[in-house]
Amino acid sequence: MSDNIITITDFMDPNLDVYARLTENQLLNRANPKEGMFIAESPKVIERALDAGCEPVSLLMETKHVNGEARGIIERCYDIPVYTAEFDLLTKLTGFALTRGTLCAMYRPKPMSVEKVCRGARRVAVLEDVVNPTNVGAIFRSAAALHMDAVLLTPACSNPLYRRAIRVSMGTVFQVPWAYFSKCNEGYIGELHRLGFKTCAMALTDDSVSIDDPMLRSEERLAIVLGTEGDGLHEQTIASCDYTVKIPMSHGVDSLNVAAASAVAFWELAK
Repeated sequence: MSDNIITITDFMDPNLDVYARLTENQLLNRANPKEGMFIAESPKVIERALDAGCEPVSLLMETKHVNGEARGIIERCYDIPVYTAEFDLLTKLTGFALTRGTLCAMYRPKPMSVEKVCRGARRVAVLEDVVNPTNVGAIFRSAAALHMDAVLLTPACSNPLYRRAIRVSMGTVFQVPWAYFSKCNEGYIGELHRLGFKTCAMALTDDSVSIDDPMLRSEERLAIVLGTEGDGLHEQTIASCDYTVKIPMSHGVDSLNVAAASAVAFWELAK
């Protein structure tokens, strides 16, 4: 194991750019997606990424973790470089203090199609233009915990493999199948219908049905459509869905954060 353990002496080493100096868009590498990467933080999240078949490129960690909680990860990753330093030195790298002492750069997995992730699915979450990676990560965590079979995203959504989304999701972005629609908002509801899903728009309108309506639970295949922060779903999306669904609330509150609303919806509609 010792041959690939590399003590950091130069913080401007290009091999550390992926951790400290590349933007999310640079990591995504739209010009050459096959070389796109992401950063997984903490041993638990890294383990989940490895379990999902993601290919590691390098590790960065506190020296004490080499023979501690990261030892199993190092053994699983074989001969990739393992960059190490003491914690007070590593905090010079942007963002390292936010982790639990271990980072892993990995290649992005090959994207899956909507048709593939929906095969056999009964309950799917659909995110329309949710741009905040914190919300995307939180929704994935709820989707994993509360029986969603897949998550589908419109093209404008924040990428689930952005560093913050992965961290907030606790690695569940590697456990719940997900895919992007290739079409913009006016086309994807029709695609869901062609795949055999009834669609419910989470929105407040005069003709909304309550989230505990028995009709919703009786649907064999149901897609739960959640809108962007602030503005919610597009009007044409609501008009195209089979149901418009509201969460009954008290104290004059008229809406919830999209991540909170997703947890309520997943719990009730996956029963």
